[in-house]
Amino acid sequence: MVSLMGIDLAGSERRPTGWAILSNKRFEFGVAHKDEELLALAKKHKVKKVIIDAPLTLPKGRKSIEERSEHHFRECDLSLRKEGIRFFPITLGPMRMLTKRGIALKKKLRKSGIEVFEGFPGASYDRLGVPRKDKRAICRLLKKFGFPSPPGATQDELDALILLLTLFLKTKKLNCDFVGKDGRIVAPAPAI
Repeated sequence: MVSLMGIDLAGSERRPTGWAILSNKRFEFGVAHKDEELLALAKKHKVKKVIIDAPLTLPKGRKSIEERSEHHFRECDLSLRKEGIRFFPITLGPMRMLTKRGIALKKKLRKSGIEVFEGFPGASYDRLGVPRKDKRAICRLLKKFGFPSPPGATQDELDALILLLTLFLKTKKLNCDFVGKDGRIVAPAPAI
């Protein structure tokens, strides 16, 4: 099996970014701050696929994240909304920073030959029937799939582990993504 990585990216390198890796049937997870740390982890573990909690594309018709325009939502975002999954639009203040960082990190990872996907822990939790901030329920879900379920983990680490689980399910074709002309958000199939 190829090595996989989940990244719960923070908008700023000053804030903690959760990461989780599945490599050679072993799990590792933790917190990093800088993109270089994440790239070094991916290199060390020979990661082939990464899923990132950050918008990795712009809405169709939008030239940059800084540009003011009427294009606030991607088609994949509207698919989330249609299913009743709550999210922040990428043009909202702090989401602009996250989007910019996510797109830049995606480019660096791809340059290293790594396949990059966009994920959203909120969509994964909602699809798998787990309250987003209920750490006990999240740990039970992770344990159900044979993933680590550390009770002392931070929310950033748990979100990275859920992203990793989402990517793992995708490799098993147990995903049902939110797709549009301007992006794709990987998510577990409903009621797995």
